[in-house]
Amino acid sequence: IAALAREIAPVVGADPDLAEQAARVAKVDLSSEMIYEFPELQGLMGRYYAEAAGLPAEVANAAEEHYSPLGPSDDVPTAPVSVAVALADKIDTLTGFWAIDEKPTGSKDPFALRRAALGVVRIILENDVRLSVIRKVLFATKQLSLQDALKSGTFEEPGSKRNTSENQLDLSGTSDPKEMWYNLLVFIRDRLKVYLRDKGIRHDIIDAGLTEGQDDLVAIVNRVTALQSFLETPDGENLLAGYKRAANILKAEAKKGDLPTGEASLPKDEHGAALFNALKIAGPAISEAVGQEDYSKALTNLAGLRGPIDAFFTHAQIIADDTAVKNNNLRLLSMISDTSRQIADFEAIQG
Repeated sequence: IAALAREIAPVVGADPDLAEQAARVAKVDLSSEMIYEFPELQGLMGRYYAEAAGLPAEVANAAEEHYSPLGPSDDVPTAPVSVAVALADKIDTLTGFWAIDEKPTGSKDPFALRRAALGVVRIILENDVRLSVIRKVLFATKQLSLQDALKSGTFEEPGSKRNTSENQLDLSGTSDPKEMWYNLLVFIRDRLKVYLRDKGIRHDIIDAGLTEGQDDLVAIVNRVTALQSFLETPDGENLLAGYKRAANILKAEAKKGDLPTGEASLPKDEHGAALFNALKIAGPAISEAVGQEDYSKALTNLAGLRGPIDAFFTHAQIIADDTAVKNNNLRLLSMISDTSRQIADFEAIQG
């Protein structure tokens, strides 16, 4: 926990030395007779003991605050050192239990792992902490000496199976650590979904805004909140309808045979040409805005496609008699889909 707190400290604006010191003494009160008699005083007594020992105020406060939040209505820590230790403690807990394949099942959660994951979510979001959750999990993994292959600190989707080396933790049948940590990320993101639904974000919009492997929770929330606001506007509603229409045509044609590959060329009809040119401009602009996490700007650029898409569907014969024209029109529909998917998976959105 101390190593992880030091790792997290710069991200949350905490002094690394204080964060490490706080993590090292945060659990000391658990061995006291006071906590043996009164377990509910854990943390509070830690602060008292730290103060009595003359430790810095930040360290004493972290001893008490790192357990928070204990429930959905409990305040999250905001002091940088307390935030670093609280995140380190909860990430260490989750990593350790995942390492021994001890996860919640159904309604059973004897080690309060859902609470720990929700705590990670709330601390990150309510303090606007920009960090890669999986990178911190991987750092915690290194502290457990779990898997040399993960030492680079990079995250990959589950793929080829790896064999664990000797003198490492028994993974109890979970032979692919990458898959295990990917599942932990999914678990944390499930807690994020619960948190966002409680904040009034629709479940389908949450699913639409979650991209594979994304673990910057603040970026995820910024994306889904911008998306929900956009879809509540007339442009958003109409653009979604246009996307669904394009997707349905592509699905229907895919059932008949292979869809045409390659890039669309400039159509000869004016409405197809207008859509083609609009997509050529919007695509790079949306990609740049998404890269800058300016989702409002990205959605504004996407909204600019509403007119050309509507006109194309109104005036063009999509499934034309001419095979070359039809195939090019289908490539145009694929461009609509690909351009939109830079922001979100509109297929997941209902209605």
